[in-house]
Order: sequence, then C-alpha cells, then structure tokens
Amino acid sequence: MRVLVIGSGGREHALCRALAADSQVDEVHCAPGNAGIASVATVHAVRATDPAEVAGLAGKLGADLVVIGPEAPLVAGVADAVREAGVPCFGPSAEAARIEGSKAFAKDVMAAAGVPTGRASTCSTPQEAAAALDAYGTPYVVKDDGLAAGKGVVVTGDREAALAHAAACERVVIEEYLPGPEVSLFALCDGVTAVALRPAQDFKRAYDGDEGPNTGGMGAYTPLPWAAPSLTDEVMATVVQPTIDELAARGTPYIGVLYAGLALTPDGPKVIEFNARFGDPETQVVLDRLATPLGGVLLAAATGALPALPPLTYRGGAAVTVVLASENYPQAPVTGGVIGGLDEVAEQCEDAYVLHAGTALDADGRVVSAGGRVLNVVGTGPDLRTARAVAYDAVGRVTLAGSHHRTDIAAAAAESTETEGTL
Repeated sequence: MRVLVIGSGGREHALCRALAADSQVDEVHCAPGNAGIASVATVHAVRATDPAEVAGLAGKLGADLVVIGPEAPLVAGVADAVREAGVPCFGPSAEAARIEGSKAFAKDVMAAAGVPTGRASTCSTPQEAAAALDAYGTPYVVKDDGLAAGKGVVVTGDREAALAHAAACERVVIEEYLPGPEVSLFALCDGVTAVALRPAQDFKRAYDGDEGPNTGGMGAYTPLPWAAPSLTDEVMATVVQPTIDELAARGTPYIGVLYAGLALTPDGPKVIEFNARFGDPETQVVLDRLATPLGGVLLAAATGALPALPPLTYRGGAAVTVVLASENYPQAPVTGGVIGGLDEVAEQCEDAYVLHAGTALDADGRVVSAGGRVLNVVGTGPDLRTARAVAYDAVGRVTLAGSHHRTDIAAAAAESTETEGTL
C-alpha cells in the first residue's frame, strides 16, 4: 500500500511514523512535511490547502490512500478533490468538515441529533455578545466561529476580556461553561459506522496549573486510570453515533476521524467541541499505544469497510507527550532557533522519541524552529509514572533558546494511581 499524508505538524509525524511501521504499507509520502517527517516519509513541496495540487500529487504517486491531517485542507475541500480523482481518502468532505469549521454549525447538528452539550448563542454584534455573556454567566466561554488552530477559545472570569475577544471575531459562539475533567475521544468513521480509539487527556493552557492562554495543546497522556470503563461506550452511543447519523441524514456522510472534546460533568459527558481531524497532541500518545497496524484501519474507514474490521488492540502500559514550544508561543512565536539534543535523545533515551511539529532545516542543514509548537517528546513505560519520567528526562536533553514547556503533564494522574488495564 502506498499512503500519502497531508500536513506538516506533530500529528502528521505521528501518523507517518505509525504507517511506516505497518508491514502492509510499502511507501509513506507526506506533503509538505517537515524536518522530522523526512526521516520516515518522502516529502513533497505541495500546498496542503490546494485541492488540485494534492489530488494531482496523489495521482502522480499512484497513492492507494490519502490521509489528511490538518483542518484547513479539509475545510478547503481537499478530500472532495481526492475522492473525485478516484483515490480513497481518510478525511471528511468540506461540507462535513464544517463540524469543526463552524462552531454554530456543530451546535446545530448536536441539537438536531440530541447530543449532550452546553447551551449556546451565536453572536455577530457587541450587543448580542453582551446579552449572551449575561445569560450564561461566569466563567465566560467565547469561541471564534471559524478555524483558529485550537486557539480561538477564551475562557475567563473577566467580562471585558470576553467582550474584547468577541469583538475581535467576525462571529462567535458564546456558551455555558461545562464543569468537570476534560477527555478527548477519537472515532474513526466510514460514513455509517464508527470505531472508537482509546481516550486521552490533553492540556490546553500554556503554563503549569492550567494558567495562561489557550493553545493548540501542550501535552497529553493515555490511558486514563481515573475514567470509568464504560466511558467510551457511553460517548459512542450518546455523542458519536447520533452525530454521524445526523450528518448522513443531511446528505453529508462523515468519513474520517471525528474528535470529540468532552467535559465529564455531574450530568454525564457533554461535548465541548468537535474537530474534523486527529487532535494534536493526543494523537501522539494514542497512536503510540495502538497495536493494530494503522494503514488497514484508515483504509477501511475510507472505503466503508469498518464493520469487517477486527477489534482494535493496544500495547500495555502508558504514553505521555510533552510539547516544547517556541519563545512567546502562543502570542507571537520566535522562530529560526537552532534545536540541539535530538541525537542525544535518539541514542540515549530507549523509551522516548521526538516528533517534529514546527521544524525546518536551515541553509547549513541544522534543525531549527519554524512554528509555535516545535516538538512533541513522547515517553513510554509500564505505567504513567514511568512514562512521565521518561518523557521529562528526554525533554531535559533538548535545547532551544527561549523555549518553554509545561512541567505538570499527567502529574495528577500519575500521582493518584498506577495505570492498570485500558478503557
């Protein structure tokens, strides 16, 4: 099987790494890729958001499967163009990708499907925003209605800050705050059937103790020793299946991964947000523990064959990933800094590895930072405590001037209990 992955971040590096380890996959290609992805896949200089360019590359390569990583190409209709070219594609159509591209659309789908979520209002004027803030109270939750790379959400007790964020967006969704721990669940969908991957938990705030602005994610871990064993089945029954049924009824069958960001409220799991792609950095830890070869699973979803797929299997133990971010991320990241210590991690950290997110090669062939979130350092072990220690040992060996990372990823879960079994 020849697979083409579209994207250039840590999620795509994780996908390419997993596909390269699949004995059924003969070639892995990635466009446009990055400095790290080039070590496991053949990279191509293609604009990821250009449907014609991506479809043309898929045809030129004779790809058996195209996997679209980021949200922007999906919303731009890249999956539609690839399918029209006759190539199986793992990724929803532009219309179905509105589940992430428009928060208002997602709320409409959830309301029609009876999916548990918070009350919300779509606002286009300062007056509407002010009224919604007063109606739902604090903490105020204000979401940019369009794509914002995971950073378009403000959760604050400061009414003026909430109003300022609303004013900076063309249209926002303001909703009630959902209390409780947050969980991410990925479901692979073929338009009719959905299969769950293992849940994970990520950390959105920039700094320790969930302080600072929202980011695209600063770290994640799996499995979740504190979550009920019934969680996955409950979410599939009350959230995922009703959502894909509703999209199918609208004539927009959902093919790809549906990411459900959930709050485990006192009234049960409720949807905070949907994404139309693998979440980053949760993908890094979930795929690390997945034992079933990835290529066949994604192809089954792309071709409507999920019902024939055997149950997914996982490796024992745990995985923790820590994001190394550029100076000033997420506001105005400093790029171009030389990254050191990568060879040391590869040579001396047996149970850790580095996935590249925002990297490039400079004129001298050195790996340099090229984005806000630069690296994902993954540690593995028999339990969360060990996996976390391995990850942070490896993080300590990487150098990048001005960079920062959270020091509390998976800390509470590791301290509270040892990981036993999986969800």
